[in-house]
Amino acid sequence: MSEAEQGPALAPEAAVLDALNATESNGTEALNATAKFVATPEGTALAYGSLVFMALLPIFFGALRSVSCSKSKNSADMPETITSRDAARFPIIASCTLFGLYLFFKVFSQEYINLLLSVYFFVLGILALSHTMSPLMCRVFPSSLPNKQYQLLFTQGSGDSKEEIVNYEFDTKNLVCLLISSVVGVWYLLKKHWIANNLFGLAFALNGVELLHLNNVSTGCILLGGLFVYDVFWVFGTNVMVTVAKSFEAPIKLVFPQDLLEKGLEASNFAMLGLGDIVIPGIFIALLLRFDVSLKKNSRTYFYSSFLAYIFGLGLTIFVMHTFKHAQPALLYLVPACVGFPVIVALFKGELTEMFSYESSEEVLPGSPRLTSFPTVSGSPASLASSMDTVSAATGSSPRRRRLQPTSM
Repeated sequence: MSEAEQGPALAPEAAVLDALNATESNGTEALNATAKFVATPEGTALAYGSLVFMALLPIFFGALRSVSCSKSKNSADMPETITSRDAARFPIIASCTLFGLYLFFKVFSQEYINLLLSVYFFVLGILALSHTMSPLMCRVFPSSLPNKQYQLLFTQGSGDSKEEIVNYEFDTKNLVCLLISSVVGVWYLLKKHWIANNLFGLAFALNGVELLHLNNVSTGCILLGGLFVYDVFWVFGTNVMVTVAKSFEAPIKLVFPQDLLEKGLEASNFAMLGLGDIVIPGIFIALLLRFDVSLKKNSRTYFYSSFLAYIFGLGLTIFVMHTFKHAQPALLYLVPACVGFPVIVALFKGELTEMFSYESSEEVLPGSPRLTSFPTVSGSPASLASSMDTVSAATGSSPRRRRLQPTSM
């Protein structure tokens, strides 16, 4: 999560190029006017239109996946709940991390730092992209091919003191996803191409929206309010955000070239959008979708209103940025829009109290059984089977059975 927050605000190319003006060895400024790139209106429109479209993808699909991910039996897919305490501390932690990176880039060689970060994000990106691709692979994987089940089990100790360290279950489809993700990872590691960067960035953003759950709307307001101040301070108050953004060679931002029409895939003058400007509003929008589901009205009013508010806020950011020719903190516009629109809708519908009293951690997803009492289970296999039958009768469904193959590590 902290990696996503280190992303920059939506920064105009002019601001980045001004920061990149070189100096000669004798300390005098070398102003190279011929090196300054001036984007065409078509290139600018294509770049920022593509950034907006790419930002909407992980929010929309991540929110949909967040509704059902809590039903997963795999511990790796279980959501991480953000409480009000976490939300209050997060802007402070993000600020310390951002400033720490700024000092690292000032003191140490940028080349070696980015080499270490590239290896770290290479591994992290492969796992994130593989997880993102899994639902799609389940649909396109030919049914004629065998889909074998595997289990990776690491334990510590023996006998009664044996403790599981890693217990991960996967199948052939997951292995195919891992292989494809590894190819993208090697491409990114060797070439740092902007398409590979965006594939990893989209995967990080989608996983963040899917797996990071706010426990209620109040927590979301605390988190967005704190990061609103964080983003405004580090963009308008200092040059830290822009410096880290152009020095940090990692897929923590989405980029799109403004000179794509002139140079094709080898273009190098990028417009950018930090992943924090996607994930933070995205997890709030995903919370409102789960609230819509909890109302059981077959309506997605709050989700669509917040989703449209995000589009409005991002468009307003781009407009102001080009009007004043200065980098803009996107959360300055996204936070009031994403919070204000749903609140206004709730006021008109008379559901404001219900919205703020909703607890995401207590939701019961459609189709999930709820037990009011649990049968006693003794140690014998026969009594265990009897207890499972009791559970089946109470829920109206058959228990899910899983066969584990004996493994030795």
